[in-house]
Amino acid sequence: MCKWLSCSVLICSEGTEYVVRMFLCACPQCSASGDASPDAQSTLPHFLMEPEDAYIIKSNPVKLKCRATPALQIFFKCNGEWVHQSQHSSQEYMDESTGQRVREVVINVTRQQVEDFHGPEDYWCLCVAWSHLGTSKSRKATVRIAYLRKNFEQDPQGKEVPIKGMIVLHCRPPEGVPMAEVEWLKNEELVSSIADDNIDTRADHNLIINEARLSDSANYTCLASNIVAKRRSATATVVVFVNGGWSLWTEWSPCNVNCGRGIQKRTRTCTNPAPLNGGAFCEGMSVQKITCNALCPVDGGWDEWGEWSTCSAQCERQRARECTAPAPRHRGKMCEGESEATENCTGGLCTENRKLLHDVKPQSMDGTNDVALYSGLAAGVIAVAVLVVAVTLYRKSQSEYGVDVIDSSALTGGFQSFNFKTTRQGNPLLLNSSMQPDITVGQTYSSPICFQDSIDKELFDPLPDIKVKVQSSFMVSLGVADRAEYHVKAHPETFPRGMDRDCHTMDGRKKNLTLLSRPSALTAGKAQPRTTGVFGHLGGRLVVPNTGVSLLVSHGAIAEDTSWEMYMVINQRESSVKAAEGYEILLAPEVTYGPPGLDLSFPVAMTIAHCAEVNAANWNIQLKRQAKDNKWEEVMSVEDESMSCYCLMEANCCHVLLDQPGSYALVGEALTEEAVKRMKLAVFGSTEPNSTDYSLRVYCVDDTPYAFQGVVTTETSKGGQLLEEPKILLFKGNSLSLQVSIQDLPHFLWDIKPFTTCQEFSFSQVWCSNQQPLHCAFLLERYSSANTQLSCKISVRQVKGHEQILQVYTSVTESEKQTVPYFMQADCTVTSHTGAKAFKIPLSIRQRICATFDTANAKGKDWQLLAQKLHIERNLSYFAKQRSPSAVILSLWEAQNQDNGDLDSLASALEEIGKINSKHQLKSPEEPRQDYNQ
Repeated sequence: MCKWLSCSVLICSEGTEYVVRMFLCACPQCSASGDASPDAQSTLPHFLMEPEDAYIIKSNPVKLKCRATPALQIFFKCNGEWVHQSQHSSQEYMDESTGQRVREVVINVTRQQVEDFHGPEDYWCLCVAWSHLGTSKSRKATVRIAYLRKNFEQDPQGKEVPIKGMIVLHCRPPEGVPMAEVEWLKNEELVSSIADDNIDTRADHNLIINEARLSDSANYTCLASNIVAKRRSATATVVVFVNGGWSLWTEWSPCNVNCGRGIQKRTRTCTNPAPLNGGAFCEGMSVQKITCNALCPVDGGWDEWGEWSTCSAQCERQRARECTAPAPRHRGKMCEGESEATENCTGGLCTENRKLLHDVKPQSMDGTNDVALYSGLAAGVIAVAVLVVAVTLYRKSQSEYGVDVIDSSALTGGFQSFNFKTTRQGNPLLLNSSMQPDITVGQTYSSPICFQDSIDKELFDPLPDIKVKVQSSFMVSLGVADRAEYHVKAHPETFPRGMDRDCHTMDGRKKNLTLLSRPSALTAGKAQPRTTGVFGHLGGRLVVPNTGVSLLVSHGAIAEDTSWEMYMVINQRESSVKAAEGYEILLAPEVTYGPPGLDLSFPVAMTIAHCAEVNAANWNIQLKRQAKDNKWEEVMSVEDESMSCYCLMEANCCHVLLDQPGSYALVGEALTEEAVKRMKLAVFGSTEPNSTDYSLRVYCVDDTPYAFQGVVTTETSKGGQLLEEPKILLFKGNSLSLQVSIQDLPHFLWDIKPFTTCQEFSFSQVWCSNQQPLHCAFLLERYSSANTQLSCKISVRQVKGHEQILQVYTSVTESEKQTVPYFMQADCTVTSHTGAKAFKIPLSIRQRICATFDTANAKGKDWQLLAQKLHIERNLSYFAKQRSPSAVILSLWEAQNQDNGDLDSLASALEEIGKINSKHQLKSPEEPRQDYNQ
């Protein structure tokens, strides 16, 4: 019988001692005796439990555990090194089911051990188990320190999406070990993609809503968590909006008048669907109007009585009449009275049995007398009727329009050309109107920048009562006396002596004048330019001086016995017009007119100067209006036709007919790189205080009077001198910058600070200048105080574009005493005019023109021909809906011609209409023409 002996072996490895218990056979026959080890069925050790990956949370150590059978010993090996026996906790027990001994070993791994390890891999440990047949190794278990950062790598962002649109909210959780799991909260409640097939939260931590519903509008939060902590992202607000849609049009309403020309309208509402959650309101008109012609009621009238019947046996006779002269039509009244009449034909001499009491004249004789009487009356009536028809036909052949032969000289005589008994010598305003104006002041300022009265105040000042005699076929045809007299009362002097209504001196030469005593609205601090006036039935005009902005209220626009205090304001603050993706720019100042509750019968005409070179192929120019929520909405594109307003674009200004008060802005979007914006260039100079240095300041602003007035205000405060007439630069929308350089400066006399001769503006600075003065400065230093002359050139050019040269030649000593030229400083104090003096066309003439051309004619609507001859050929349907199309056309003409005092264009138009009238007399009557009122 073999005897097993137990012994322990000490193993040393790199300074660490390990004790291994071994069993040795005491006799040679051990291996062959059949007695195995203490475990009779001993094999290589196999692990019943291997160490698992673990995470250290905060400072708590983790336990790694191994269990193997049969095993004489089990030791841990971490990161390639044996763990000391003292750190092992082991136990041994018998497995009752198998009868084998099982050994279990546990070690603790601390946070410090893991942090001190700096190997290429994570901290790892494995188990090594021994038996008498050999060793076995377990799997590697990694130990990592668990954590979760605070900040999300990507927070979800709020969105506004249309209904049925897709919503994608991105979330990247904070870095962590183990990796964080992500959940989504909707209004603090857990979102589950299982409960809602429309929501998916499985795609890379993102939240996806395939088709947005109104119920999906909520606050969403991304929730990240692991075994260490939980983190919340920033909350993302999702708004699902619904854009408004128009309902179907209603049926056309009945004509609003019972007789004559009226209006029909139909409406639709923005309820299909209604806008929700900030969705866009429906674009377009909610009301459409068309003109209608209601047939006027015709009351019935009695025809002539018929002949009396013969006297009957009852001594009575009858006669009858019919209600046919005329017959009642179109809801007209029936004739009042009896249609039949009966009378005694014997004068009451019948007996009781209706027998004649005595003889009377034979009935035949009475009948003969009656026939003679009626025949005479009928012949007289027929003669009168023939005479009336002949006179009517003759007058119609003479004038079909109600206007006699119209020539420009007659109209000019009726409107403007006065023959004075006394002439003031030396006044250039009394010269023939055909003479060329004095342009020594400069073409840039040839157009007026101040209010103009329809009657020149300087001209009429010495003439207290002028009688003007008019001889005009046009005036005669409109009902004016053959030799009419007009009394023109003198107006109190408004402008300073020596200065006309255009704020220019009489001789036309440049002079350096000081500012007028009343400060300009543009120079009074930062207050917005504002003008007000009280207007009644006669209308009037509002003007913001020196800005190119005015408002005309036509005669009759305000009801009688009613007056409104109207105002007009230019917004000087930073523009609130939101550019669509940065492509839209302001082309003119923002203008507000009111009051908001203004009730007008005719639209007002607003004139705004702009800086665009108008070309439909290069520009998309729109008129926008500020809504109640301060958002800007499009009113119309100037190239389109609209029933709500009318826009007439000219080279330098825009005339808009508006019937709704509010804030308006002219906005342009460049469609091509050839789109051009006009920029005004000016160079000013002044001597630096207490220095021999001289400053040159070059300005580049939008070519509008309002924008340049800001430069004038700035330079006036600095005592700057205009060194060269301002010039225009055509700036293209080609994304290229603007360069300003100084050239031909004598360097032996002058030096430049800070040693640069060229400065540059980026494209966006110039293109989006929004009326703000854009300038650069060159500081020049004299080498000698004896040098008082400065001459150089300023080149302003766009890269690969237009260039302008500003020539500077000035005396430095004299410039210290000079100021900004008078034509830029003059501040006209007249900002509003009411009544007839605000218009070019006298009121009586205007009323007769409207009465003539608003009347229907066999050739068509006369106002259409008037609009055509005044070169207003677009969007005629807008005028057709007006109460008086001719009045609105004349108001637009007044707005166009407020800067010139003659009526030549109107006279020429009426003269051509007169010629057309004469030609039509020789042609067949009906010629088809388009009717915009149908």
